[in-house]
Amino acid sequence: QEQLVYSGGGLAQAGGSLRLSCEASQMRTFTDFAMGWFRQAPGKEREYVAAISWTGTTAHYADSVKGRFSISRDNAKIAMYLQMDNLKLEDTATYYCARGGLFADGRNLEAEADFSIGGQGTQVTVSS
Repeated sequence: QEQLVYSGGGLAQAGGSLRLSCEASQMRTFTDFAMGWFRQAPGKEREYVAAISWTGTTAHYADSVKGRFSISRDNAKIAMYLQMDNLKLEDTATYYCARGGLFADGRNLEAEADFSIGGQGTQVTVSS
């Protein structure tokens, strides 16, 4: 099964920005599905971050990131993005992409996420 490829993780200062990307090589993996981002910090449970509809027109966010993060996708490039602004120390985690429902708007991603294509994720570290 295809695994998504990540870029854009790394180290940022609190208040700074990072832009994460995850890309697929096969459209069938990706373009007809709601998609989203989750994260997991050391010693903590995996946490939902954001979701986007299969069309890219509807986005949903966890309260912890609302107003600071922005999710988007480019189905022609088979890619999804997470723009993270005003980063906080508590944003430090490994971030993963997940696939949601077919032709879905993403509102149920937290319950229906498929992590099997998410691979190793990308590390984000926020320093003070």
